[in-house]
Amino acid sequence: MNATQFDFLVIGSGPAGQKAAISAAKQGKGVAVVERGGMLGGVSVHTGTIPSKTFREAVLYLTGFTQRAFYGRGYHLRDHITMQDLVSRVQTIVERETDIVREQFLRNHIAQLYGTARFTGPHTIEITGEKGSTVVTAESVLIACGSRPARDGSIPFDGLRVIDTDGLPSLAELPRDLIIVGAGVIGLEYTAIFAALDIPVTLIDQRPRILEFADAEIIEALCYHLRELGVTFRLGEKVVSVEIEGERTRVAARLESGKTVHGQALLHAVGRQANSDLLNLPAAGLESDPRGRLRVNEFFQTSVPHIYAAGDVIGFPALAATSMEQGRLASCHMCGVPFHHTPELFPFGIYTIPEISMVGRTEEQLTAAKIPYETGIARYEELAKAQMLGDRTGMLKLLFDSRDLKLLGVHGIGQRSAEIIHIGQAVLTFGGTIEYFRDTVFNYPTLAEAYRVAALNGLNKL
Repeated sequence: MNATQFDFLVIGSGPAGQKAAISAAKQGKGVAVVERGGMLGGVSVHTGTIPSKTFREAVLYLTGFTQRAFYGRGYHLRDHITMQDLVSRVQTIVERETDIVREQFLRNHIAQLYGTARFTGPHTIEITGEKGSTVVTAESVLIACGSRPARDGSIPFDGLRVIDTDGLPSLAELPRDLIIVGAGVIGLEYTAIFAALDIPVTLIDQRPRILEFADAEIIEALCYHLRELGVTFRLGEKVVSVEIEGERTRVAARLESGKTVHGQALLHAVGRQANSDLLNLPAAGLESDPRGRLRVNEFFQTSVPHIYAAGDVIGFPALAATSMEQGRLASCHMCGVPFHHTPELFPFGIYTIPEISMVGRTEEQLTAAKIPYETGIARYEELAKAQMLGDRTGMLKLLFDSRDLKLLGVHGIGQRSAEIIHIGQAVLTFGGTIEYFRDTVFNYPTLAEAYRVAALNGLNKL
């Protein structure tokens, strides 16, 4: 095989592409990954998951947010926090993560091709980079090209006062007050981050309810805590125009209802646009929807069987963790390796403040399916570990079948919720009942102990 022919070509080195490439390499395939220059690790490492979560951790640390239960709401580890304080920490982590991805590719003998990929046929891809263009061929292809913030042509993005999430590092200073348009996962996470910095945030979304896929009680609790942080919600409201006022010092968002919301900056976080529009899909026999997303089957094959797709480019849930698994499973199918796929048991972690997490079904889904269920609840105020962490507001909720006690869903809010959710995920996977939690000894003091408290609470209701 010469240098321009591969068994498996992966377009994109984000979570889906990275795991797919490594999985195929371990099966003895000749693998290459195409990535644009300076973006090794993909959007996840450079502008998405890693930066936003690092940004969040930096804010929690520098503000002393988690210590306020002990020292009062006015407590700050540092009195004056600058944008550079936050961005410098993000840059450090991004560099380290990029090095890790590069080392993994080298260790698994995966060729790294830098440039922008473009199909010239179902098996041929032209890669254009700084040193010109080259054409490679591949027996199978995975499209894992990631996404970028979707932009509305009527919004006057200027990189200073009106920005999308990719433009956050370009802010010279933290705004005194902020408008965020879009109450999806990304919009909510940044709403919480800026609110924790004591920056008044107005969150606007045209939907009447946020995160409809999540448990309603958990979302109600999240909204309550965000309001406590000074967030103003404008739900069921549509932005019709945005104007930069004065000497480019203020922004006005005019709503369909006639209201006008003012802020020093506006962050636009309404959805994502897949980067598939750069790939010349028709040459491969493919077409996407208006947001650039591709339709796939249960094996992550597109309508052209040897071309797979995974990650943001196939849409919801578009989380780093789920994308990793999608990429791995696509690679397994391409290599003929059997796999078991249970997307209904993928955990979700949403890194708001407080963070929320979930796995399995919600109360609304169980009600619609006419499944009789009961709930077991543990509140963090009952847990010694939560008291030590300064979190009295968290909660873990178990949903279980009231007939056979089988666990059906787990939903949490509070510190380390996204960590402890995996205990519930394991029990759901082996089809266990909440009696497992009653009969299991958990280390004390830990947040994991919440499972036993919640199980006892649920069993006492029967």
